[in-house]
Amino acid sequence: MSQKDVGNKIPIYKLKTTKEVMEYYDEWGIKNKYDKDMVDWNYTGPKETVDIFKKYSKNKDVKIFDAGCGTGLVGIELKKFGYFNIDGADLSQKLLDLIPKDCYRNVEQIDLNKPLDKQSNIYGAVMCVGTFTFGHVKPPALDEFVRITKNKGLICFTINEGIYEEYGFDKKIKDLSKNKLWNVKEFFKSDYIKSKDVNAWLCLAEVIK
Repeated sequence: MSQKDVGNKIPIYKLKTTKEVMEYYDEWGIKNKYDKDMVDWNYTGPKETVDIFKKYSKNKDVKIFDAGCGTGLVGIELKKFGYFNIDGADLSQKLLDLIPKDCYRNVEQIDLNKPLDKQSNIYGAVMCVGTFTFGHVKPPALDEFVRITKNKGLICFTINEGIYEEYGFDKKIKDLSKNKLWNVKEFFKSDYIKSKDVNAWLCLAEVIK
């Protein structure tokens, strides 16, 4: 599958380490520049992902983990459709500090590249939008998402097209299906950041336990 070269489209795509990414986001959050840029860039990832999620999740009380929640863009979108039982987590405390009040039940600073300090089978759904991208979270995080999700729970996420094969997400998704740990219900290329000509693969999978 051919891949566009999107690595130079957005400055953060050039970063390689967790420390560099955290420092960049902390700076990006000053005076809410992050949210302003997302509006300017027509970042549609949160809306597209929630639109797919609500097709499959009719239970509005479902307990949701928004992994890599940033300033709460996915949480805001979920609340529009009556989902309120949401926990958020992100690497950048500065972005977490910008989340609107009452958007999430709980928020915490977490490095998603490390094992999650959470019980198994506690969430009915995991959302992860804009986090599987250059220098950010790697494929093993999907194993943790499966672990913390209940049987028949949903995992809905985006993967920047520029890292889909390079980071091994293509193989991880196939392995989880082959090992009957989940059943992929949706998988397609979304607009994501259309103004920058950056697309993402959008996937929704049902966990099997």
